[in-house]
Formats: sequence, structure tokens, C-alpha cells
Amino acid sequence: MDVTEAINQRISTRAFLDKPISYAELRDWLETAQRAPSGGNLQPWRVIALAGDAKQAVIDLAQATLARNPRGEKTDRPIYPKDLWEPHEARRRKVGEMMYETLGIPKDDRPARLQWFARNFRFFDAPVAVFFIIDERMGHGQWAHTGMFMQTLALLAEERGWGTCMQECWGMLRDTLKDHFELAESEMVYCGMAVGYPDADHPVNSLRAERAPLEEFAELKGF
Repeated sequence: MDVTEAINQRISTRAFLDKPISYAELRDWLETAQRAPSGGNLQPWRVIALAGDAKQAVIDLAQATLARNPRGEKTDRPIYPKDLWEPHEARRRKVGEMMYETLGIPKDDRPARLQWFARNFRFFDAPVAVFFIIDERMGHGQWAHTGMFMQTLALLAEERGWGTCMQECWGMLRDTLKDHFELAESEMVYCGMAVGYPDADHPVNSLRAERAPLEEFAELKGF
């Protein structure tokens, strides 16, 4: 598999097989991704990877926390900007509707939609859960570098026959996770990632989000 194939094949995998990833495989994956770009070689990311009972403990914690507060915990780092503007809001809504349509869940079936969304907090039954930790003192550049590291992991996962799903929804539980992982005072959970072997037969994994045409996002000058 070359890089172009990995990019074209990568999706947000939301259904996984009951097939484990070994400790050795996970170590190799993480170590290889360390070659991701990092301005000034700061390598601002830290990773907590979970499987088995450690993963289940976080799932149980999320269920208990969200049962008390379904909207999640307050944060000064929201997943989306307030009053999201066009065309971004339309894109966000469109991919959501595409997903529920693929799953056969109509717009008026709110309980079914909420039930599906809750699967985020089970990592869509993936065998491995990864959390990305960043120091709050880092700037925008270091957040971008952490994103480059995450994308590198996602592409390396494709090479290995795995699937991934970036899960910013875990930002709804930053305070709880900070306590659970006993993070340093200045550290925070940025994002989660579900990792495992994709269930190719599940309809949700047939979803491919639309992307804007080149003319909508790029200007090519001087060519």
C-alpha cells in the first residue's frame, strides 16, 4: 500500500471486529508514528493507550458521568466554534445526515440517534482506545503538530489493515478524564481514537464523507 492508497482508503471507522491488537503491534505502530512532523522537534503529544479492563474502566466512567450530565462538562476548548458559519455548518450537518441515512435511522427517531451517538463512548467496540494528551501551555502550532501525529497514526493503521476513528467527543469529559488518568495540572485530554480491525460488513463503514472540490478551498497562482 502506498500513501495515496492509505489516504483514499481511510475513513472514520465506526464498527470493529472482535479481534485484538497485540502489545507488540501497538508499540511498533506508535514508535513508527514518532517520525510525524514536529516544529522545533517539540513532540508535544503524549499518548495513553487502553485495552481490556483499562478500556472498560473508561467506558464505565463515561456512562456514569454522562448519566449525571448528558451535555458533558464545560470546557474552554469546544469541539466546534460557537455559531458555526457556512459552509462549515452545512458540511457538518450533511455528513451527520449521511451517516444516519446509511444506518437507516430517520431524522424523527431521536432516541435511536442518541443511542448510536452513545456508541462513541464505547469506542464503537474497538479493541484499543487511544487518548492524546497535550499541555495546555502549548500554542496553536503544537496543537497542529499533534494533529499531524494523529494523522500519521491513522495512515499507518491503514497499512496494517486496521481502522481508526478520531473522537473529539471525549472532550466532553475532560475534567473527569484528567482525574482518572492523574494528569499533571497543566495537561488535558485533547482527543480520543478508536483503533481496531474494521467490520467490513457493517453499513456504517460504507460511509464516505464528501469533500469540497479543489476550486472551493484552493487558489493556485503563478503556474
